Amino acid sequence: MLRKLTLLSCCLLFLFTLDATAQKKKKKGKQPAPVAVSADAKKPEAKKEPKPYNKVIDSIAVTQQGLIDVHKVGDKYLFEISDELIGKEIMTITRYSKTPAGGGIFGGEEVNRQVIRFEKGLNHNILMRSITYVIATPDEDKPITKAVQNSSADPIIGNFEVMAYKKNGKDIKGYVVDMSSTFDADNQVFSLNPMNKQMLKIQAFQKDRSFIQSIKSFPINTEIRTVKTFTTVPRQISLSPTPRIGTDLPAGLDAGVVTFEMNTSMILLPEKPMRKRPFDKRVGYFANSYEVFEEDSHKADRDIFAVRWRLEPKSEEDAERQKRGELIEPKKPIVYYIDPATPEKWRSFIKQGIDDWQEAFEFAGWKNAIRGEYWPENDPTMSLEDARFSVLRYFAAGIQNAYGPNVHDPRTGEILESHIGWYHNIMSLLRDWYLIQTAAVDPAARNIKFDDKLMGELIRFVAAHEVGHTLGLRHNMGASFATPVEKLRDKDFQKEFGHTSSIMDYARFNYVAQPEDGVTDLFPKIGDYDKWAIKWGYSYFKDAKDEDAEKAILNEMTKDAYKNRRLWFGTETNPYDPRYQTEDLGDNAMRASEYGIKNLKRILPNLIEWSKKDGEDYTELNGLYNSLTGQFRRYMGHVTKNVGGIYETPKTADMEGDLYEVTPAAIQADAVKFLNEQLFKTPNWLLNQTVMSKISPENGVEAIKSIQDGTLSSLLAGDRMVRLMETSSLNKANYSVDKLMTDLRKGIFTELRTYAPIDIYRRNLQKLFVSKLIDAMKVDKNASVTNFNRRRVNLSETDLPSISRGHLIELRNQMRMALPSTSDRLSKFHLQDLIARIDQALKPVN
Repeated sequence: MLRKLTLLSCCLLFLFTLDATAQKKKKKGKQPAPVAVSADAKKPEAKKEPKPYNKVIDSIAVTQQGLIDVHKVGDKYLFEISDELIGKEIMTITRYSKTPAGGGIFGGEEVNRQVIRFEKGLNHNILMRSITYVIATPDEDKPITKAVQNSSADPIIGNFEVMAYKKNGKDIKGYVVDMSSTFDADNQVFSLNPMNKQMLKIQAFQKDRSFIQSIKSFPINTEIRTVKTFTTVPRQISLSPTPRIGTDLPAGLDAGVVTFEMNTSMILLPEKPMRKRPFDKRVGYFANSYEVFEEDSHKADRDIFAVRWRLEPKSEEDAERQKRGELIEPKKPIVYYIDPATPEKWRSFIKQGIDDWQEAFEFAGWKNAIRGEYWPENDPTMSLEDARFSVLRYFAAGIQNAYGPNVHDPRTGEILESHIGWYHNIMSLLRDWYLIQTAAVDPAARNIKFDDKLMGELIRFVAAHEVGHTLGLRHNMGASFATPVEKLRDKDFQKEFGHTSSIMDYARFNYVAQPEDGVTDLFPKIGDYDKWAIKWGYSYFKDAKDEDAEKAILNEMTKDAYKNRRLWFGTETNPYDPRYQTEDLGDNAMRASEYGIKNLKRILPNLIEWSKKDGEDYTELNGLYNSLTGQFRRYMGHVTKNVGGIYETPKTADMEGDLYEVTPAAIQADAVKFLNEQLFKTPNWLLNQTVMSKISPENGVEAIKSIQDGTLSSLLAGDRMVRLMETSSLNKANYSVDKLMTDLRKGIFTELRTYAPIDIYRRNLQKLFVSKLIDAMKVDKNASVTNFNRRRVNLSETDLPSISRGHLIELRNQMRMALPSTSDRLSKFHLQDLIARIDQALKPVN
């Protein structure tokens, strides 16, 4: 090998020598003649020096002073960036002002948000950078700062020549730059991002049909209103079954282009950042985070902090009064304005929903800390898109929803403003929910159209819920579990506490209360948990010197609060804990759902009467029937989640008890018993032919099969099987896959013991069950699921195929024994068919 390398080296040296010789010969040859340069040829223009300030901002300039002084000179908008603003961080929020119809986007909704910073560039230039918070260090005077800076370069999104300096003597006080081309162009930070463009099928930006409409500047913010036009690509006809991403905007189909009006708010982030409040899993707040590198730490830590408004006393004297237990007013209250586009008859109810939170803030030591106000329509200094104002925006949309976002300082979590989205058709959703869940006990719910008082109260509840989100609160799906099921029927308890301890739960209305109970308080309201959560997030600790001191105080508060189950938080992101569910009530899903079904049985026969309207068809009836069956499906889902359930209770090291506990076997068995009785035993009451004959030519065979199929698929899902196998291996007393399949088999095949005829509904169900057992036995060798710890588990390498095979053999034997005693013709055919299917599945593969 050494010899070969030596020869190769010689060859390379020879080739190099030849090349060098050729180069020398080339140099000795005739040199090319020099190119003549004409005396008239233009030299590259030297960079223009900034002009005197009064030559750029002359007497015809129209000036607005504010965060950024803006000068309109002709058709140009010149921004005067003060020297004090250089290096400061500015939040930019871009919202739609007007949108094309039909795209599911609405004026007032957020398009983009980003932090930017101006800084000095080279050669009389000002740079604009986009700031992203990913890593940071508190040790700014130590070497590690350099490492952080080297790993977090911020992109330059604008480079502007300084047209003039504003000076005070020799000191530069401001830099005049032309930023017109930044805002009348398609700069992503101030326009649609690529994902929005893809979904809306937007293509090329049309410069000739885009412009700045107006710019207004105020002390802490500057508002830029723009018009932007884009070409669109209409949806192409496709034979592919895969759904296409995108939405056709009707205007784009008609004209080939679409036009948006947008408003960009540039608002200065607080010069003195708010003290962060460390995030705590035991209390449900939205959070922000970034990695922190410290000089003395052994590893990077993630700084996670709660998102909340800044509430501070007006003075030291007020702080002392609050410390003594007096209520005080904050320096700056939280104010939400109500969109003037909101129908007048609903405005007062929305305002009440906002004001309902005052009681919770009083619990934290504040009075008049939050309020709703009507928008002053005749004030030219105010704009609905202005980032200084929080607004509940009303959208003319067929969407049945509302949402409560916020814009916060990414450095600290301080909420700066919020624009709540309110879609008109949420009233239709509220009517359906309330009628289906409460019409058995509330006569006011028994109408196709609710009176204004009832609808207003429903609107008030939703407004309060969405405002809760804008205060930083997440959904507390575990709040309803704190109320014992029987207390849901106690009118005195309901009057005082309501059916859930948090309005942030998805616990809608009390569907458990029975007509004979006399319960009239059926709405959620600001509850015990909400008051506690506001106290945790908004208490002012005068004597706490830093975040660590606050954290210690809050930890003791939280441990004390955990003594009261009504103050617990249950995350909305846990798919395994049956205590944390949407749309459920009470501490026992089986008991609550049983009461709920009793009420559905009372409601169903009356749907025709409650939905009819002279001259109209049965569209409303069809919608209500679907809502009723949807409610029944929810009950099945609530119960199913108990099987393979694992309780997760957030705790810290200084608290007693385990974080994780297996749902008791008795509860899991009770859940399967409920499903056998309420679903797998055909729910014939759902097949009300008086109703069905008016909305569908079907008799409900496939509808029932669909609900049963969905529940069986969920019960026998691979991840649930893995949890059952895992937990039963720890303790044989825990519920197991074998016990689940046994209990299901007994409930689904009762006819094998009684020899009763098997009707079409049961035949369908039994085929589904056998099919799913066969699938579980013959699971693909590459099939895998994710377990509780997000570890991939290959199902073919677990006990699942073995248990499934065993149950198929036992079931086949039972059917063979039952066949001679089965007299019903179709039942006999059915059992013979199932035996054949199992035989075929059990045959060895050659």
